[in-house]
Amino acid sequence: MHRPSLTEENAILRLGQGDWAPFNLEMPVIEEAARDWARQLAGVEKPWLCWNISPSWCLLQQRLVRHIGWTPVVGFDPKYGLPPLVDNAVLIDFNSRLRLPQMYMIFPVEFAWLFAPRLAFWHSDLLCRIPFLTRVAAVFDKLNDGEMSAVWDYGGRSKLFDYKSHRYYEVLGCMSRGASRDNFAKGCGWWRNTFLHPNVATRAERAAREKICYDNGYGVMYWKRRYGGVVRSLSLRETAEGHCSEIGNSDYRNLPDHYEAERNTGREMELNYDLEQVCKRLGIERFL
Repeated sequence: MHRPSLTEENAILRLGQGDWAPFNLEMPVIEEAARDWARQLAGVEKPWLCWNISPSWCLLQQRLVRHIGWTPVVGFDPKYGLPPLVDNAVLIDFNSRLRLPQMYMIFPVEFAWLFAPRLAFWHSDLLCRIPFLTRVAAVFDKLNDGEMSAVWDYGGRSKLFDYKSHRYYEVLGCMSRGASRDNFAKGCGWWRNTFLHPNVATRAERAAREKICYDNGYGVMYWKRRYGGVVRSLSLRETAEGHCSEIGNSDYRNLPDHYEAERNTGREMELNYDLEQVCKRLGIERFL
């Protein structure tokens, strides 16, 4: 898979997307920001991150999370702004101190160990049937500290035995504090270009990691295989059913900025998917 080049023009944008290649922040800066996040989550036992790129979609996700007994924790990319909230939701401006021009959900998830005993999360473009969400919540409930849960993406039947193509997909998951901390300590985790993680100390280890795919989630798979990390796998098929992205959609229409670092993913999602129709297909229209 092609590893994208890094230029000064898009480096700061890619940092907000979760990429170790342009990473230039000092950890004390992130730790200071995370202390704010932790204070706002004090007393929340089951936080589930809903990331706003579309107000109507985010509000629906919050209702689904609340229905299965978790607390919606709402973050947002600065270019989309504040979303509406359901009762008892917790709004956190994860970017208030860092002031990045854009921030994806995967940015704070990478540092979950700094601010939450556990943190569930999902893509902004994901909706699921209630029975599946209920089973997923039960898996998250039972995670021991040091364990995590995520979607095992094996690349389809043709790549089932092509182990280099396997990853854990950040489309849906939950990090315990111990698992998040251990991923970070071992230079793994969710961000792209894991070979450039600041905790990868040796030249040999960097060389080994350069052989794996640069993309999100390959670091988590490396953590499992190289270090024996425990990942409770979730169903790719049941997740894909409600994943409203360009993946597997032959009719998907790109906006002009689709290949730019600062693409408008929210507007593109709304262009390609009718929220009411998706909800009817998944049997969740009563949450609209």
